[in-house]
Amino acid sequence: MPKRRKVGNLLALAVLSALVQRPMHPYEIATALRAWGKDQDMEFKWGSFYTVIGNLDKHHLIEAVESLREGRRPERTVYRITDAGRAELIDWARELVSTPMAEHPRFRAGLSVLAALHPDEATDLLRQRLSRLEDAIRQDRETLDAHLREIPRLFLVESEYDLAIRDAEAAWLRALLAELTSGSYPGLDTWRAFHETGEMPAELTDLAERTSTDSRGGDPTG
Repeated sequence: MPKRRKVGNLLALAVLSALVQRPMHPYEIATALRAWGKDQDMEFKWGSFYTVIGNLDKHHLIEAVESLREGRRPERTVYRITDAGRAELIDWARELVSTPMAEHPRFRAGLSVLAALHPDEATDLLRQRLSRLEDAIRQDRETLDAHLREIPRLFLVESEYDLAIRDAEAAWLRALLAELTSGSYPGLDTWRAFHETGEMPAELTDLAERTSTDSRGGDPTG
């Protein structure tokens, strides 16, 4: 169970990770986060950036150290991370690294309704996905190899993780496609018959009836 945090937006984690390097004003922080690709590593909305900065300051995880003015530009406040902010950054990193959490990728949602497609179409679409995935893997591996010549591996470990996950997905897709194209996938004939006759096979009707209510016999949303 994730800990309830004073500022729970992952953008706050990114801001703390930037300020642990050195004090910066918000524009510098945003520029650094974009340059480091932090918006690719975690999901956050830039529209909430200044709200997150304000909340971190409010909860004493960061603090203002000075205000700067360059020419006619608006005054900019420079922030630094506090001891409480460092402790929060470390504790949050420990939680994210050590504790698996349920995540819901869009591909999983698509697979959950795969039966809505004719098996031949599903097979074709899965082939398309595999082809695109293999292209992305090649490009990402080339990019990672190039970066490793200039950047310590420690700061690219999340890219290694992405590649490992994509490699695993590609391997799984190849195995699934092999079953679909060979005809050995369990229930393939029943799946095909449903789409070609428009009639729900008796075994699927029975399965739907058995699983439509949970073991409590009550409202599954209650």
